[in-house]
Parts: sequence; structure tokens; C-alpha cells
Amino acid sequence: MRAVVFEEFGQDAGVQDVPDPVPSEQGVVVRVEATGLCRSDWHGWMGHDPDITLPHVPGHELAGVVEEVGRGVVNWRPGDRVTVPFVCACGRCPACAAGAQQVCERQTQPGFTHWGSFAQYVALEQADVNLVAVPEGLSSATAAGLGCRFATAFRAVVGQGRVAPGEWVAVHGCGGVGLSAVMIAVACGARVVAVDVSARALELARSFGAAACVDASAHPGGADEAVRELTGGGAHLSLDALGSPVTCAASVRSLRWQGRHVQVGLLPTVAGDPVVPMARVIGQELEILGSHGMAAHDYPPMMDMVRAGTLRPDLLVTSTIPLDAAPAALAAMGKTPGAGVTIIDPMK
Repeated sequence: MRAVVFEEFGQDAGVQDVPDPVPSEQGVVVRVEATGLCRSDWHGWMGHDPDITLPHVPGHELAGVVEEVGRGVVNWRPGDRVTVPFVCACGRCPACAAGAQQVCERQTQPGFTHWGSFAQYVALEQADVNLVAVPEGLSSATAAGLGCRFATAFRAVVGQGRVAPGEWVAVHGCGGVGLSAVMIAVACGARVVAVDVSARALELARSFGAAACVDASAHPGGADEAVRELTGGGAHLSLDALGSPVTCAASVRSLRWQGRHVQVGLLPTVAGDPVVPMARVIGQELEILGSHGMAAHDYPPMMDMVRAGTLRPDLLVTSTIPLDAAPAALAAMGKTPGAGVTIIDPMK
């Protein structure tokens, strides 16, 4: 099969012919019809993820068709259209037994713990625990983003963030996860302030229903003061959807008393630890929450909203590129994070 391979961190990747994967006893091989380009892939390429060994194939947001199944797989057959959370759970550890597969203690992640979906085929583990059926009428390009950016945003806003109608929600960073969070919060009846340095990202956020937008480039120390002013005292819920010391601290400072901060964007150690204003956290009884994807069994409410047209993840897809263009697009993410979502078609 053809796949994007990098052999050194931060150095040019290339498209190569590599061996086809084979399914484990409880796993499957999926023919990839679409895979998203995510900032987490860029972090992996830069060497910020300790699970990656070289040479490596990135990619963790995917949709496609089951090609082969392992002998122990019960619920899936070749020809099934599927997507998968980026966290593939074991189904047996204490976290999984408690229903928290998104923090499985023995998790695998395509594109990180093993070769991923910037390829024509990808192996996925524990298929009966992790695969999610793609509904009829939902394109693979749209379904690909459900496994990471959209499901991650849904759980961050609805599950961890406990958003309520009428609340103010601040979203710091309007890339794929951030724009998904804007759309989801609006669909839940919240009023959203979108924060980003990109005029295009803010334009998209406004088109998805953001009530106000803040150009973060005008606030290099963080846009928290602007958010507090726009919301009449601060957001009830604020998300750092980018992942940087500046946006993390600004998100916490954006909150009104007893507000909730959800950290969604990755904070690699190379960027340094954020300075969280803990005196404010204590004095204002703020909540600091993490959010790490969403388990496959939690997908139904999100999928119901997608089927009903209440949520439109298809509107997030702003470009589609062939596999040969993926290495350059991956490298460019660190310099010019794009607005919207880029989908790679590995069969082109």
C-alpha cells in the first residue's frame, strides 16, 4: 500500500510503498476512504509524543470500509462502513469497566502507538469495543472527523463542560476542534465568543453561530479581558481548543465566578507548563477539567444530532487533498494552522 512515512522527527515526510497491515485476532483492517489532518498529527511529526517510534505513518481521524477481520471479531464484517475514536480502548481495564474508554489504561492510538491512517489501509485494535458504524448518507469525508475533532469537542462541551442553554461559552482557538465546539455549543443553546488570530477562522466561527469574535492577535497576552467584557463578567464555560500556555491561562481568566475551564488542546512539554492562576481558581471556585476524546459507546447522542441536521460536521470540511499532498500540508500546520478541516483521500 501507499502511505505517508516520516523517518526523522520534524523532517520531510514522503509517500512510500509499505507492506499492507494484517488484523490482530480482535482487530480489523480498514480501507481508508478519508482521513483528517489534525494538529495532533503535527505534534507527533515534531516528536512531541513519546509513543511514536520511527519510521512512522501518522493519521488518527478516519473513516472507511472494513477490509479484513480478525478471528475473534463478532460484530463487524468486510464491507461495513466505519469510523473509530482516536483512543482505541482495550475493553478490560478498570477505566473501561467503568465506561471511561477514552482514558483506557492500555489504549492504542492509530498514528501514535502504531502506524496510522495516512495510508490506503490501517489496522485497528479491539474492533468490537471501538468501531462505530457510519450512517447511510454520511460521507466518509464528514465521518472521518468524528473520531477526533468533532467527538472530542462534543464531549468537551456537553459531557465535561456541562453546557446549558443561555450560558456564555468562550472557545480559544478555532481550528478543527474549536470550530466543532462553536457549532456544538450553539446547537445546545449557548452564546459563544470565538477567539483566534485568523480572520478566516473567525469568519467560519461566525457562520456557525458565534455571537461574538475576538481577534487574539490584538491581545498577545491573552484575550481574557475582551471575553469578560463581551460576556458581562466572564464565560460560564471556556475551552482551550488550541493548546498553548497563553491560551490555557487566558481561558481560565476568561471565566466568571464558579465557571468551568476545559482543556482540550494538547500542551506538549516542549512549550513549557502553563501558568494557571490558581489564586483565581480558589477564590472564585473555578473548575479545571480535562477532556480526552470520547468513547465509542457515547457516540449515539452526537450521531442523533448529526442525523437530524442539528449538527453539521460536513460544513467544517474546507478542502480535500490527495495523499501525495499530505506531507507538505502536515509540515505547514506548524507555520500556518488552517481554518476549517483538510481531508486526505488516500486513494487519490
